Amino acid sequence: MSKILKNKNFILFFLIFFTFSSCAKEGFFKTGDARKNPPDPRERVKKNLEEGKGFRLSNSMGLGGNKGTNFEFASSNGLWRASLDVLDFMPLTSANYSGGVIITDWYSEQGNPDESIKITIRFLSNEVRSDAIDVDIFYKKCVAVNNCKINKQDGQLKKEITKQILAKAAVYQKQVKDKDFKPYRMSSDD
Repeated sequence: MSKILKNKNFILFFLIFFTFSSCAKEGFFKTGDARKNPPDPRERVKKNLEEGKGFRLSNSMGLGGNKGTNFEFASSNGLWRASLDVLDFMPLTSANYSGGVIITDWYSEQGNPDESIKITIRFLSNEVRSDAIDVDIFYKKCVAVNNCKINKQDGQLKKEITKQILAKAAVYQKQVKDKDFKPYRMSSDD
């Protein structure tokens, strides 16, 4: 039995060996030609990055600028922060950043418990634009405890909330740009 296992291991070893040795000549492990590559390591890195053959840990591991990724923190999204700030007077039922939805609980003024509103905000984009969010306002009017009528309405409140969110998001976006602004300086490495 051990002889069969040794033969299988021997065959497996040679299959792997021939697979990798054939790749070295054909393309998986391309050997470098010293005549085609610059001798300076900085120049080689620059050339490889320009040709798409390399990567930078600061960009790929989230250590530096993660501007091109979809995985940003909710606090860095101006629309999200502005929406939460505008709706801070209302209790939230759901706030799902990855799903792009904020849903408030039913809210009523202390003087009128028979009428209440519920607000739903859906995020369609991360950009600060008027079409980046969809605000829905639902009104509930109750005659008795179990006799309520719910209507979705587009009115002045929807326009005001949208306007406030966009204005606050623009301020947050400007603050981030001002904070991240770094004038270009030619380094000694370039």
